[in-house]
Amino acid sequence: MFKNFYLFSRFEKLIEKQSRILPLLDRWLLFELLPPLFFSIAAFTVVSLSVGVIFDLIRKIVEIGLPFSIALQILFLKLPSFIVISFPMAMLLSTLLAYGSLNENSEIKALKSLGITIYRIVLPGLVLSIFMSFMTFIFNNNIVPTTNKNAEIVLANSLGKSFSNEEGEDIIFSKKGEILDPYSDYRKKGVTHLFYAWKFVNGEMLDVTVIDFSKLGFTQMMKAKKGSWNNDKNNWEFFDGDILTLSPDGSNTRTKFLSFLYPLGTELTNIAQLPKDANDMNIGEANTALRLYEASGNIKEARRMKVRIQEKITLPIACSVFALIGCSFGSMQRKGGGRSQSFGLSIILILIYYILSFSFSSLGVKGIINPLFAAWAPVFLSMLGGGFLLKLASK
Repeated sequence: MFKNFYLFSRFEKLIEKQSRILPLLDRWLLFELLPPLFFSIAAFTVVSLSVGVIFDLIRKIVEIGLPFSIALQILFLKLPSFIVISFPMAMLLSTLLAYGSLNENSEIKALKSLGITIYRIVLPGLVLSIFMSFMTFIFNNNIVPTTNKNAEIVLANSLGKSFSNEEGEDIIFSKKGEILDPYSDYRKKGVTHLFYAWKFVNGEMLDVTVIDFSKLGFTQMMKAKKGSWNNDKNNWEFFDGDILTLSPDGSNTRTKFLSFLYPLGTELTNIAQLPKDANDMNIGEANTALRLYEASGNIKEARRMKVRIQEKITLPIACSVFALIGCSFGSMQRKGGGRSQSFGLSIILILIYYILSFSFSSLGVKGIINPLFAAWAPVFLSMLGGGFLLKLASK
């Protein structure tokens, strides 16, 4: 009997301690938020995964004969990239459902009558959104790039192609430097070389074209079947091709070669190894890509990479932005709407945010606006809108 009384006392003290750590109001609101959050993550993930991957895998199974086990493996590897997309949207829907339900049952009105402000009521939702922002960043930066690359490798191997991290297709490279006048000391800065290769496999460039503008007035074009980096001579070596030189006077000369050294630098290999999609890079790899594009003079790709680097930060913050909007709308939405009204409203708000985000992103890539402003403008505009709604809800 004394033993049971002792255990009961310990349990009572433990509950009291936990209550001091997390107040009753916060625990109650979090329990209201978590079930719709898990439901929303599952719902948005299933829908986006079905549209983005499942239908394509079914087509490959039927038309190409992709093994079902390989399809399941690819589906599992692609899952994190769609979970990341669902986190911000799920945060919006869950806050709309939870706070809309509290508003429907007049529980928000009851809390206000006790002197609890709307800012205190929505605080648990905002704290939860900060945690979800952190989870989104971890997934998007550390997990998604690796799983996406592995999914591509598994798919390529299953279709009978050799694929590795040191492969690429349609490699385009421009090199800047000094353009010299061979008849005088005049020189100017500009693009000296344009490079294109069909494929980069096992350290070799295949079907290579190089256009040389390094001599003022002269244009030289080299075509070769393949090329590789020569460590001994510290230059690119191209094989089995020919060189066409166009002179300022209109004459031209054509020379065939079995082997030819060309000073293009190691940046060419590094660019060939970059993933085509910025979503397959973490922030460190994206910064490396930015430096390579800037060094090669590819201004458009450099601008695009600047925007994508910032978007890797703004995507997680979208969880908090959506939570602010969801809490505010849910606390003031009309009675009688229920879940259908919350779901419809979340779709409209998501659509508005991503149209805004896509528009600013495109303007940033084109160079019309600053890349930093392009990535962050939708976040700040949405935060201002959410803050305005929260102020209306507090009245």
